[in-house]
Amino acid sequence: MSARPRVAARWVSVSGMISRVATRQGNTDGPTSAAAPPTRARAQRGEPHAWQIMQPVRGQIRLAMCLAATAALLNLGSLLALALAVRQLAEASGRWPVAPLLAAAACLVGGYGMRLSGFNQSHAAAFRLEALLRQQLAQHLTRVPLGEIQRWGAAALSKVLQDDVKALHVFVADSTPLYARAFVMPVCTGLALLWLDWRLALTTAAPLALGFGVLALAMRGGAEMGRRYNQAREQVSAAVIEFVQAMPVVRSFDTGQSTFGRYRQALDGYLDVLTRWYRQAGFSARVSFAVLNPLPTLLVLLWLGGWLLLRGQLAFGIWVGALLLSAGMAEAMMPMMMLRQMVEKAQLSAARIQDVLALPVQPVPAACASVPADAGVVFDNVSFGYAQQTGSADGADEPPQERALSGVSFRVEPGTVTALVGPSGAGKTTVARLIPRFWDVLEGQVSIGGVDVRALPTEMLMAQVGFVFQDTFLFADTVADNIRLGVPDADMRAVIEAATAAQAHAFIQALPKDYDTPVGERGAALSGGQRQRIAVARAILQNRPILVLDEPTAFADPENELALLTALAALMRGKTVIIVAHRLATVRDVDQILVFERGRLVESGQHAALAAGGGVYARLWEHHAQARRWALRGTDAAGQPADRAPQVVP
Repeated sequence: MSARPRVAARWVSVSGMISRVATRQGNTDGPTSAAAPPTRARAQRGEPHAWQIMQPVRGQIRLAMCLAATAALLNLGSLLALALAVRQLAEASGRWPVAPLLAAAACLVGGYGMRLSGFNQSHAAAFRLEALLRQQLAQHLTRVPLGEIQRWGAAALSKVLQDDVKALHVFVADSTPLYARAFVMPVCTGLALLWLDWRLALTTAAPLALGFGVLALAMRGGAEMGRRYNQAREQVSAAVIEFVQAMPVVRSFDTGQSTFGRYRQALDGYLDVLTRWYRQAGFSARVSFAVLNPLPTLLVLLWLGGWLLLRGQLAFGIWVGALLLSAGMAEAMMPMMMLRQMVEKAQLSAARIQDVLALPVQPVPAACASVPADAGVVFDNVSFGYAQQTGSADGADEPPQERALSGVSFRVEPGTVTALVGPSGAGKTTVARLIPRFWDVLEGQVSIGGVDVRALPTEMLMAQVGFVFQDTFLFADTVADNIRLGVPDADMRAVIEAATAAQAHAFIQALPKDYDTPVGERGAALSGGQRQRIAVARAILQNRPILVLDEPTAFADPENELALLTALAALMRGKTVIIVAHRLATVRDVDQILVFERGRLVESGQHAALAAGGGVYARLWEHHAQARRWALRGTDAAGQPADRAPQVVP
């Protein structure tokens, strides 16, 4: 298909896709909230400079700045040539100043060409830097533990990947040429004014110095206010995301009162930061704008130059030249008022980008010393805690009661089916997600085929383990490309065979463009059961020896559940299967049931023995049996209203 190269380009690694999916889904056994993004890394290494992060495009930036500086010099040359032309006209020599006018025209054309070339270079560098940074950030995040990603949160990471990268784009594209012009033009113009007349040069410098003094007052504390401004924007973004994603719940329960209240509170905080910033710098900024405007400088020079001219102490041509140069100098100084703010914004954006790039990654071996002997999975005295993964302020070990898993040991034989059961928060999903090394264990070892998963390269580990999650994630692409995700070179025949085995071929053919039908954002164009069968087809196509299922039928209706169970039977054939189960009836006939409670493995065995053992599993099974007999009663046999409370039907 024509879309296959696009899938291959987007597919960085299988582990990257799994990490993205798991991040979007959250973790039912994991932390329920995320703290603010960390700042310790920045404090330890010092405030970074935006120039450091621009290293891949420094050459283009230097070229753009040189071109902009050359354009500024040519513009200055055109002003000097015009001044010379005016001087020749004032001498009444009877000759038209052809040479100076031609020189001025040539300088103007050359300056325009140089300036245009400089902006072309800076914009090309900006687009290249934007692409490189986003690719680098995305690749880095695929190697960062999920705990760190969850701690930052979607709003903060989205701001870095979008707003902060875009801020650096704007800085490189627009500010770097202005930077060169803003420094070259005033310096060279000042030298030219000194050459013409030192008195006029000092007169021109006086209002500019006053303007910069006032501007310095306006910019005082700008960096700190900029940080508060960005924090307020992050809070607004988080509130907007929460409000939109929770819209069904909002409309059903609180009609927007509490959720919209948090959104309004974030907006009020944002407005408060803007108001204080404006009050702090507004007056000084307006004064500096007025003083650095060309008009005050021209008025002073007109008065002083006219006075000197009437006293015979100044030539008319020099006076006109000074007027032209001073106007150009003041105009060139105007961008400097904005440059400092843009530089500070770029600094803050570069700092946040480097904070993300400084997030610790899971160590990956360069080469594998040994290959897994089989598809068996072993947990050996495994302990794990989410707080420890995201780091603590003092680096101390967390208390045992805060750990999601403590001392878990079990073995899953190759080619067998093992179910993980237990109450909510018992650690089932955590166990499932330690197998593909979404996190690293704190103690103990997780091994596949006798090899520690930490000793396996990412590609080899992902080639061993396949997944079907409870909440399936589909990309905004076609049905076929979502199925072949992870196997981008799969032909259409293999895609159709996988979809057929997953009981998905029939409904796919009924879609407007069958396998070429776009599924929408996160698969919005498909039902939940259809999305789940697409995920099963994806896993069938990948054909990995170990399969992890996180209750894939949890949200299916009876019709879809039957189709899903049929598809899963085809998927599980001949594989080592580990399934997180909430519906105990679906795992009665598995080879092994592992029962978890409060992060510990408390029972293991088969259904009959566990159900008769009177332990945790027996209690869960009794609750499951009662739930299956549960019903709501409407009216009794005589047609009279019955008790509306839920009752267990015998």
